[in-house]
Amino acid sequence: MRLTFFCWVSEKVEQLMEWSSRRSVIRMNGDKFRRFVKAPPRNYSVIVMFTALQPQRQCSVCRQANEEYQVLANSWRYSSAFSNKLFFTIVDYDEGADVFQQLNMNSAPTFMHFPPKGKPKRADTFDLQRIGFAAEQLAKWIADRTDVHIRVFRPPNYSGTIALALLVSLVGGLLYLRRNNLEFIYNKTGWAMAALCVVFAMTSGQMWNHIRGPPYAHKNPQNGQVSYIHGSSQAQFVAESHIILLLKLLLFTVGECWSCCFLICIYLTASYNNLPGLMLFHISLFFSIFKSSADCFPFPFALSANFKSILSQLSTLLDVEENVF
Repeated sequence: MRLTFFCWVSEKVEQLMEWSSRRSVIRMNGDKFRRFVKAPPRNYSVIVMFTALQPQRQCSVCRQANEEYQVLANSWRYSSAFSNKLFFTIVDYDEGADVFQQLNMNSAPTFMHFPPKGKPKRADTFDLQRIGFAAEQLAKWIADRTDVHIRVFRPPNYSGTIALALLVSLVGGLLYLRRNNLEFIYNKTGWAMAALCVVFAMTSGQMWNHIRGPPYAHKNPQNGQVSYIHGSSQAQFVAESHIILLLKLLLFTVGECWSCCFLICIYLTASYNNLPGLMLFHISLFFSIFKSSADCFPFPFALSANFKSILSQLSTLLDVEENVF
């Protein structure tokens, strides 16, 4: 019995090592998945990426996650610590739809760890929405689940260096051409506008986009509907950041107009009753966008019952204060 067990495991490991020598990430269909990943006996861990890379699926996140996954697998394959205790595999929906059905999986990409013994636990599924799919984050998760530490080696990318050099050259050339008239450097309005642009970009989620690398939007492959706002409060699309950025720019550009409206409203009515309506209507416009991602926001739009109730309370409160003073 022990000899049979050893032969089965040895045969599996030998086959996986042969595939790994050809390609860092082993492609699997339903039969290979059930034989080498699900079926015992095993004395090795398997990391499986469930994805949909075919062009007709239009899954841009799958392609981006696959690039990070390839970087991680290559770092493990060509490291000095490489062994037969860990293998990287991939199951594409169009090559293993039965696997997706077997695991009741309806989203991609998904990363799972299959341990040598027992069934995968909840922690063996990588939290892609919260952590992202960077190779370094995947390596940390694998270390927690398998005690195998992988040092990520990325291929050199000089695009950032070239862009920085071009920017420095452009600024240096501009300063050289204007060397006899550098008063624009002390222009407070220009520096204020630049600072506002940075603030708008950061508060609209551009840094999150840079770190996590989300897609611009999502197209449902079943009905073709395009979503520009993510349905979860733990993630976002690039288009969502652009929408918030435009709204903030709109607030900034029409801010003076709103101030004038407030003053005119007070002057004509000699009352503060209309102030809450103008203020909360504008705020609820933001909430109506956030409402599609998180149900915790209280106002879907300004005409909702909750909004009217709060508006009425604020108006009553301001009437009391006005009568007192």
